Amino acid sequence: MLHTRDLAGTIEVDGLKYEWALQREPQWCHADGWRGMTVSVRQANEQREAVLEFPMPRSGNGSPHRRRPQINDAIVANCVHAALKAGWEPSSRGKAQTFMVDASGS
Repeated sequence: MLHTRDLAGTIEVDGLKYEWALQREPQWCHADGWRGMTVSVRQANEQREAVLEFPMPRSGNGSPHRRRPQINDAIVANCVHAALKAGWEPSSRGKAQTFMVDASGS
């Protein structure tokens, strides 16, 4: 079991600080089936948030593994790079943008 301190943190990406926190554990949704873990990320002192959604990992037979993917600062940093590359602008205004990512951050 991860400790609370492992479910949030501050990272540096390209010289800028980003704060992240686990937003949702993997869960079953009657409408959508299994929904993966989400992590919220915000550049320090900026408004716009990115929500990083990790799809449920699948086993060889296609059924979902029912445990949370491992998350750490390095994975979140890779995901921030991917979100920025996909068009996230942390200093802009507006609602949070959601990005599908995997545990390797691609």
